[in-house]
Amino acid sequence: AALKAQLDNRLFGQHLAKDVVLKAVLGFSNNPSPKKPLMLSLHGWAGTGKNFLSQILAEQVHPAGLRSKFVHLFLATLHFPHHDQVKLYKEQLQNWIRGNVSACPSSVFIFDEMDKMHPGVIDAIKPFLDYYEEVDGVSYRKAIFIFLSNAGGDLINKAALDFWSSGKRREDIQLKDLEPLLSLGVFNNKNSGLWHSSIIDRNLIDYFVPFLPLEQRHVKMCVRAEMTARGYAVDEKIVQAVADEMTYFPKEQKIYSDKGCKTVQAKLDIHED
Repeated sequence: AALKAQLDNRLFGQHLAKDVVLKAVLGFSNNPSPKKPLMLSLHGWAGTGKNFLSQILAEQVHPAGLRSKFVHLFLATLHFPHHDQVKLYKEQLQNWIRGNVSACPSSVFIFDEMDKMHPGVIDAIKPFLDYYEEVDGVSYRKAIFIFLSNAGGDLINKAALDFWSSGKRREDIQLKDLEPLLSLGVFNNKNSGLWHSSIIDRNLIDYFVPFLPLEQRHVKMCVRAEMTARGYAVDEKIVQAVADEMTYFPKEQKIYSDKGCKTVQAKLDIHED
């Protein structure tokens, strides 16, 4: 219930992601003996809420969220920068995960910028994601792994636009409309970090979660939420002004925000007077 309330109040325009993640997490947490860790792969353009959702999820498992010593965030460009060091990264990653899950079986691992990850690195974690009772005496079945990636964002945006063009409601887009596209697109995308990955090959990702591009009405929701979080009264003139400063695509129709809600905070700073 707490997770649902957080998602309802803080994540906008993502009926699919909300629905899929809620069901996945509920099913996983209510299962006394899961057969494997929970593995979610979140896809979509920047600013659509992937980071946000992974933080909300982490906070539900460990109240300190990203500050908890049981929640681990990896950034591809920071932690795995050099492509000639892939072998070393794989060893480090395995040791790191093994050590942390030994200390806390319900550890959460978030891998951001998967689209910038050197192919092969992430395959190091495959043994921990598989259907094994234990690996070297450690059970990984209670852990949660989350991938965040911009890869597949173009496919999602095109599908959303096709829905819009044919006069269908955004809320009618279902997971089955996007998930097959995504898993195949990401597997065959040389820039996805999951390119020809054994993790996809072995069907170890429980859900590919699509994040749809945000419309102006969603940007306005983000602005209102940010104003409320700062303790301001919501001023609709400012809400409209901030939303108008965003850039939208396609060029003619201007339906979707280029950066989602990513620059809302910075733009709101300018209007603080």
